[in-house]
Amino acid sequence: MAAASDEEHFATLHEEDACGLCYTSGTTGHPKGVLYSHRAIYLHSLMAAATDTFAISERDVVLPVVPMFHANAWGIPYTGALVGSKLVFTGADMSPQNVVSLLQEEHVTLALGVPTIWNGVLQYLREKKLGLPDLQRMLSGGAPVPLALIRAFKKEFDVEMIQGWGMTEMTPLGCTTHLLRKMDDWPEERQFHVRGQAGFAASLVEMKLLDDAGRELPWDGKSVGELLVRGPCVARAYYNNPAAAGQFTADGWFRTGDVATLDENALLHITDRTKDLIKSGGEWISSVEMENSIMAFPGVLEAAVVARPDPKWDERPVAFVVPQPGGQGVSVQAVIDHLAQTFARWQLPTPEDVRFVEQIPRTSVGKFDKKVLREQFRGA
Repeated sequence: MAAASDEEHFATLHEEDACGLCYTSGTTGHPKGVLYSHRAIYLHSLMAAATDTFAISERDVVLPVVPMFHANAWGIPYTGALVGSKLVFTGADMSPQNVVSLLQEEHVTLALGVPTIWNGVLQYLREKKLGLPDLQRMLSGGAPVPLALIRAFKKEFDVEMIQGWGMTEMTPLGCTTHLLRKMDDWPEERQFHVRGQAGFAASLVEMKLLDDAGRELPWDGKSVGELLVRGPCVARAYYNNPAAAGQFTADGWFRTGDVATLDENALLHITDRTKDLIKSGGEWISSVEMENSIMAFPGVLEAAVVARPDPKWDERPVAFVVPQPGGQGVSVQAVIDHLAQTFARWQLPTPEDVRFVEQIPRTSVGKFDKKVLREQFRGA
């Protein structure tokens, strides 16, 4: 670089030319390629910098604890460059120790990562009795965020945790959980409930819900349907994968594969991934809601719920539970009794289907790898 000429040469590009190729994480199937245009990347950067999304400015020091191959690190390197913020990267070491060290030494104001990263950071901070004096807000995405995690960072470290929802196919931003002005006076627990949802659509993102017959559903917070999205940053096809063309409609809508509701405030609640829903005796059980309930139980560090085949009920839930180090009072029956407070009796896992494990397998981007868990029941 030192020997290079100071003269700049910018290539002449069309806004629809290819800028990058990223692959889906493959948590529900084989990874699929998504080709991003220069236009999509630029518009996505404007969306991400907006006040009601990530609110990134030149004043911020931003730490994305996300690999570049995961949807371009959620587009943060582009957004940071657009607004002139300082960017900090972990490199290959995404351990809680390294993340906390960077948060403190670089005076990070905004950090972004998946829930498993922040769970590990929380445990490390508690263990070492450390604080985060400069961190103002953190964004968690890639998987549902347990309310217990949102509460812990707010109450123990005065850090606002923003939940973000999106997909590789969306470049990837879709929603964030900022509070609306009318929610400022709501009780704290009601505000936490909003923080625990998928959030409100970012600018340029359209959403709708369809039932099984393809009819559009009302935004009443009760009607559950498949979520479709559309916008200038939403892909129109997968790269060299015509077999997956059915996920895209002729008028530009993308079938996300998420089952969701939208309420009168336009707040999105993801019930589950269609492939993660558990159908037992003809009725549906949400693995996401069961996971969040288990992780809210004192002494539980992580939990993942998948379906196992059952000759009588078709499918039954199996809960893989990681206790906190030294966690007391966490037993199979205690977990079931806790779930019984919010789930019907027929939805509860049997004692044999609550399994304590040392760790839950993860993908390369830190998400729970449910494919690995389901492999245990293949052929059963």
